Amino acid sequence: MTNIRTKIKTKDRIIQVAVHRFNELGVQNVTSRQIAQEMGISHGNLDYHYKTKEDLLLAIYKKMKKEMSESYLDHKKYSNSMEHFHHLLLHLEEFQLKYQFFNLDVLVISRSFPKINKLLTKTLELRKHQMDDIFKKLISEGYLKENKNFEQGRLQHTIRIIITFWISQREVLHNFRYKENGEMTKHIWQLIMPFLTELGLKEYDQLIRKYTFNDFKLSEL
Repeated sequence: MTNIRTKIKTKDRIIQVAVHRFNELGVQNVTSRQIAQEMGISHGNLDYHYKTKEDLLLAIYKKMKKEMSESYLDHKKYSNSMEHFHHLLLHLEEFQLKYQFFNLDVLVISRSFPKINKLLTKTLELRKHQMDDIFKKLISEGYLKENKNFEQGRLQHTIRIIITFWISQREVLHNFRYKENGEMTKHIWQLIMPFLTELGLKEYDQLIRKYTFNDFKLSEL
């Protein structure tokens, strides 16, 4: 039992250190030897758990997917779809900062590692359907307008673009103004505001009074 526990802890620690180094230097600039050196273990020990960088990145991505899947599906703990959506956006913003290397290097990762590219494609399709379900709930509960001029698919696509490239904007634009916690969430709500019903606007005001845009802290791995 002791050996099993040790192996699990070592694998988790490898992921923790790898995410830190990838965030700091980028995926291409970090080797498994550097990760092992920072951990104070042999390269052979790290190689025992993750034979290639793709194996390590795949383990990290599966952890990322599981973490966000829980947030997409965990709607029962909230009183309505607006509250769920607000917390989902806050978690997505936290998530972007926690694993910032992934969105910064997503093109390199998807081109260089076919297993991850395949899983990423499936995940993006899944998230698209999950976001569509959330918007349907917002409409059915009376918070979001439903009319012919409301191009739901385009709005959702724009939201996904903001989420995907938010960190890149912060990284590239040195005069980027919106660096406070919650800014990505604010931008997305600003996009949605014109499509909210009267009930939706009232619920939005209540949400902002109850939960600020700073209601998240970077959680540990």
